[in-house]
Amino acid sequence: MARVFSGMQPTGDLHLGNYLGALKHFIPYQEKDDCYFCVVDLHALTVPGDPEALRKKSLELAMLYVAAGVDPNKATLFLQSNNSAHAEAAWLMQCVAKFGELGRMTQFKDKGQGSESVTTGLFTYPVLMAVDILLYNTDEVPVGEDQKQHLELARNLAERFNRQYEEIFTIPEPRIPDTGARIMGLDNPEKKMSKSAASPANYVMLLEDEKTIMKKFKRAVTDSDTEIRFDPEQKAGISNLLSIMSVVTGKSIPALIEEYQGRGYGHLKVDTGEAVIEALRPIQQRYQALAKSNEIEAILTQGAIKAREATSETLAKMKHAMGLVTF
Repeated sequence: MARVFSGMQPTGDLHLGNYLGALKHFIPYQEKDDCYFCVVDLHALTVPGDPEALRKKSLELAMLYVAAGVDPNKATLFLQSNNSAHAEAAWLMQCVAKFGELGRMTQFKDKGQGSESVTTGLFTYPVLMAVDILLYNTDEVPVGEDQKQHLELARNLAERFNRQYEEIFTIPEPRIPDTGARIMGLDNPEKKMSKSAASPANYVMLLEDEKTIMKKFKRAVTDSDTEIRFDPEQKAGISNLLSIMSVVTGKSIPALIEEYQGRGYGHLKVDTGEAVIEALRPIQQRYQALAKSNEIEAILTQGAIKAREATSETLAKMKHAMGLVTF
């Protein structure tokens, strides 16, 4: 049984790319692996925001985890801030990390480099992300292609700590889904679907109404050709629709290509929209039921207890290895 860890930030609403690229894949993992799924609310503090909104979004994201199929009886679901080991271990590991390697992290260069107004948390949060993983002696981390750099940092820090102090940490490996790991924007299929996109036509939110979802798929950008084939370079829009349809329905991309030959782009757009609506309907219904109950609070309370139990020994070993005295 592998130990698997993954976390999502409670900033904004989850979209289809988050679900198909990550959350959907968590569900089968819990059947055979020891899974820890985390709402990384501490990461959300790197950019100042509304405290009430953060509290609301944190609970909403936790409910979406459960609504999507994460079973608290099979996996551990918790809020990052409810396990203080994450913040404590992050400071210890910051004393191992190098300024230069953090400065080279792509997301910091994109979001904050050159500005004196960004928080130091934005610069150092990759270290927190690393200890999120390492504290649980994680074997595998489900990641998209854009997160591989962060996992590589976690691996480097673990190896450095093991050499410099004591061999404590498991070196985690990436687990990248073969299909749907990178869902592109509907209005710009050459760039990843993103909730920060300029236009809402880019993404489909998990809690969006059916009429709006279908409108977005009907207007999805394709090309002026008529041939349906999987070619991300030349036919990014069609390839994106095929990827989405494949992950949602479980049909292989070659089977879908054969099925839609000669039927035109319009049929593929509508059918993909309908398949997505059908896939999201039970998630939306489960979410609404959770929102009307106190079930999520009980789930997160129990998850926090399990998370603290899972990390206490690793944190204690870190502190001892670094020469800290504990009573």
